Amino acid sequence: MNKSYLGLGTNMGDRMNYLAQACELINNHENICIVKKSKIYETKAWGYTEQADFLNICLEIETDLDEYELLSVCQEVEQKLNRKRIIRWGPRTIDVDILFFNDKISNDEKLLLPHPRIQDRAFVLIPLMELNSKLLINNKTIDIHLNSLTIDQREEVKEFTGDGRNTI
Repeated sequence: MNKSYLGLGTNMGDRMNYLAQACELINNHENICIVKKSKIYETKAWGYTEQADFLNICLEIETDLDEYELLSVCQEVEQKLNRKRIIRWGPRTIDVDILFFNDKISNDEKLLLPHPRIQDRAFVLIPLMELNSKLLINNKTIDIHLNSLTIDQREEVKEFTGDGRNTI
């Protein structure tokens, strides 16, 4: 079995529902099992900032798919949930990214592993810490990368309690 970590984000419509639907679609795939889910976090938009706040989670999964087959599944989930790619880092119903796939490093144009810019994104590092604090990016653990961010960057990521629940 392959171990992978996925990052999910949404900032349009019923955000909790999009996260729940995405997790359900992923877990219902015959070749994927969600092992762990992080808490849900709410964050300001990154990159293109003139948009609504995001809800983000990370998943640890096991799969017998290879990384490219898993990428296809992630893209299918985005399509089923009406993801539109209009503005880079723009609003989205759902975003499903492969963050890590085993210990694989890939620099090809179709799939970069580990996912680029993880080390710069508190909204990815914080939920990943819940799942596995020993993950390595550039030979440094994610907690080292998280601690290298500013206090402001870390404090922008808030545990989501908007509707009284934090799990899906």
